[in-house]
Amino acid sequence: MDIVLVAGLWLDGSAWDAVVPVLETLGHRPVPLTLPGQGDGARSATLDEQRAAVLAAVDASSAKPLVVGHSAACTLAWLAADARPDKVAKTVLIGGFPSADGQPYFSGFEIKDGVLPFPGWGPFEGPDSADLDEDTKRSIAAAAIPVPAGVTTGIVHLTDERRFEVPAVIVCPEFTPAEAREWIGDGDAPELAKAKHLKLADIDSGHWPMFSKPDELARLLAEVAAQD
Repeated sequence: MDIVLVAGLWLDGSAWDAVVPVLETLGHRPVPLTLPGQGDGARSATLDEQRAAVLAAVDASSAKPLVVGHSAACTLAWLAADARPDKVAKTVLIGGFPSADGQPYFSGFEIKDGVLPFPGWGPFEGPDSADLDEDTKRSIAAAAIPVPAGVTTGIVHLTDERRFEVPAVIVCPEFTPAEAREWIGDGDAPELAKAKHLKLADIDSGHWPMFSKPDELARLLAEVAAQD
């Protein structure tokens, strides 16, 4: 199966470098994306342009792909299901929940000079980053790409309720499946509360399992791809 891989803020397609060969060994075709404004050399980009890049990868697949979104990019995976409900086989949401219709793509950190820079590891102390060693943290921070404000402030537009029929799997890294169910039940993830085919999968990692547990993450994605 084609597996479209969309990393979260500050990351480009190379974030999946350790996951890709394992998926290939397991018989899948990984498609790691470098999004507009996040590694393609452009300093400006919009949420619509990033959405279009994900849809282009979906449309290029010869069969229904698995679309994987990490962190903030869970919303991009969800937007793909909304725009292509008959083309996306499943979505996998790693460490995040999709924004609702009419909400901004991401908020929470300060925009500076038209971009959202990586804020350093301070905001991610604790379970988010506890499984990353110092060398890995330095490497991620050094490669972090400031995200254009046109992406983070972009408003999410969802138009097709058939997205709720597309099977979805939440991969729970720094939080547990029980916590995710509680948040969904409390109304913190209204899109997922309406999902008709929702599963949860646990992974013992922090917020960036593609760096700390790439083999385990690849096997988990392969298992999701194989499930009916």
